[in-house]
Amino acid sequence: MKNLLENVSRRKFLKGSGLAAGGLVLASTIPAWSPAWAGQSKQTHDLNLFVSVNTDNTVNIVCHRSEMGQGIRTSIPQIVADEMCANWESVIVLQGLANEEYGSQNTDGSRSIRRFYTTMRQMGATARTMLESAAATFWRVPLSSVYAEDSFVHHKDSGKKLSFGYLAANAAELELPAVESLSFKSPDKFKLIGKEISSVDMHKFVTGSTEFGQDVRLEGMLYASIERSPVVGAKVKSFDAEAASKISGVVSTWQMPDQPTPVVFHPLNGVAVLATNTWAALQGRKALNIDWELGANSSHNSSTYLEELKRNIVTKGKSIRNAGDAYTALENASRSLNATYTMPYLVHAPMEPPAATAVVKDGECEIWACTQTPQSTQNNVAQALGIDKSKVKVNVTLLGGGFGRKSKPDFSVEAALLARQTGKPVKVVWSREDDIRQGYYHAVSAQHFIASLDERNNVTGWIQRTAFPSISWTFSGVTDEPQVGELSLGFGDLPFELDNLACETHKATGHIRIGWVRSVSNIHHAFAAGSFVDELAVETNTSPIQMWNKLIGEDRHVDPKAEGFEYGNYGDPMEVFPIDTKRLKNVLNLVVEKSGANKTTNEGEGWGICVHRSFVSYVAVATKVKVADGKVTVLEMHSAIDAGTVVNPDRVKSQQEGSMIFGLSLALMGEISVKDGAVEQSNYHDYPVLRMHQCPKIETYIVSSTAPPGGVGEPGTPPVAASLCNAIYHASGQRIRELPVNKHLRV
Repeated sequence: MKNLLENVSRRKFLKGSGLAAGGLVLASTIPAWSPAWAGQSKQTHDLNLFVSVNTDNTVNIVCHRSEMGQGIRTSIPQIVADEMCANWESVIVLQGLANEEYGSQNTDGSRSIRRFYTTMRQMGATARTMLESAAATFWRVPLSSVYAEDSFVHHKDSGKKLSFGYLAANAAELELPAVESLSFKSPDKFKLIGKEISSVDMHKFVTGSTEFGQDVRLEGMLYASIERSPVVGAKVKSFDAEAASKISGVVSTWQMPDQPTPVVFHPLNGVAVLATNTWAALQGRKALNIDWELGANSSHNSSTYLEELKRNIVTKGKSIRNAGDAYTALENASRSLNATYTMPYLVHAPMEPPAATAVVKDGECEIWACTQTPQSTQNNVAQALGIDKSKVKVNVTLLGGGFGRKSKPDFSVEAALLARQTGKPVKVVWSREDDIRQGYYHAVSAQHFIASLDERNNVTGWIQRTAFPSISWTFSGVTDEPQVGELSLGFGDLPFELDNLACETHKATGHIRIGWVRSVSNIHHAFAAGSFVDELAVETNTSPIQMWNKLIGEDRHVDPKAEGFEYGNYGDPMEVFPIDTKRLKNVLNLVVEKSGANKTTNEGEGWGICVHRSFVSYVAVATKVKVADGKVTVLEMHSAIDAGTVVNPDRVKSQQEGSMIFGLSLALMGEISVKDGAVEQSNYHDYPVLRMHQCPKIETYIVSSTAPPGGVGEPGTPPVAASLCNAIYHASGQRIRELPVNKHLRV
């Protein structure tokens, strides 16, 4: 495998539009920017938007999604190359620029494979068909008598063969074949799809020769560090520009333009210090001595806010899904069980804080950014500069982690504004403190559950309520209740077989920037539901696995819309991606069997389990812990995932392992607290992430499936917290309903 981290866009018109399936739109206009390899145009021949073939028989495949460790720069080309019958060793991966012709480039929501699997197969099959057609024409034989294999087209009868490189020029002149005319490999013929292939960037990773957002260097570049408002909506009253300018290396200071509300992706208000090096910019920033007008959000305190949510959540709320009469069932119950679960604000905290470099010249802008959303970056930068988006070029670097933070382009907008102001290339560097104190946050939440039971320990009714500030507040400034899209993430789609069900919400307004964090609202919804199932098992003297299977019920497809909830299903059609209880139970039973979670443990040890469907995939987690002398030690974790058709099992395992670690970090230690509108944490010392000595043995089991591909990057995280806390209970008898765990036990 050859690898070039280059940026490319379409160089010429494509004929026809037959490959627009899956939201992909082929080029209909000439892109504003030439590709990095345009000078090789005579040696390179485009077959479609994603594929070109060089005369030396190497194959260029564009990855239009962002690489942040999930391996998408390997998996996307795998699909194309397999269907194209290209030799993997001859494939060169090219990074796509921001370009709407690619369809969505927003690398979030665990959508890259599940939304583009079919489209990428079409691209590969199109290229193969064109090459085979060129060979058939050259040999003057029927198309049916030739076939592609390992970057050559072979003639069945004569044994002759021609390389892709030899055929490329003629193939590129052919009309694009219609989608309905394409033939596709059967899964038993796959050579790359479903195989464990190492990351195409691995060599550069281990040799340190990759380029992340923080690595970008341009001649004459200034470094910018920005003192941003500590409270959302706060404005600068005054600052000491003279003191900052006395720091050696400081070139200038500039007050960032006051931004409108709602906050959306606008930069926070503040003052930038520009210098010839990062250290000078940071030191100059310390000397600014800004006087702030803090505004209305300075009254926000997370502790009192959460207490208010807890008081409200035990009262009846707004119904969003209903079956039968859960309140009558409660009145007639032999007994009931109720519990309230809470989770604090959380932050992404990727290893690489945001970074963007910009050049603005002659009415055009070029950006280098570790962004998950190059198109959103392009649009927001264009809007901030008042220019057409065609004048904005976005180069996508590698991302040192993202988790949703780098899908917000505020840091790129900062770089663009400063580059225009100074007339020089400007790199905006966020420190770890900036990232934790002025980022976007997962919502604080409270949830309340009530189950009614008959004399035979059957659950006769189920009431669940949720309250948390909505991400929509970030975009509207007025939204004060959860939205359908958020409630579709593990709440309104409860897959249990219940005669009487009530799902309700309560209002909660926003005060800090709320944004999507890896697995979004599934984080708190899975924690609460998964914990409550375990509590029901204890209450009824039933094993947790039995209680889970009993509540999930018969094998069926669940339709929340039948009970009044406008379920979003992650934007995918229910007929293709149904809520399948058989698959849900299968991963649960598998992880219990493989882990031994149903077996007796030593004194002070315990297993906890949880299963959850998210991003149209199914994941079960079993966690074993030891609790002794007020300290919890996580001994081992097992996960089983059914993500449908899997492109690269190695990447799926890696993502599951990362999800376990991410979920453990949040559950054990994750807490952002807000006092007087400002975040109190600042770095890994007070917002810790999992350390090596805390990390348990992790095992992953992938279910073999022919179902369409589901999400992988996020589904592993939601079941972790409940699995962990259930294990703690079974090891010690201590039930944790308020996260993080380190508020109750040493970790």
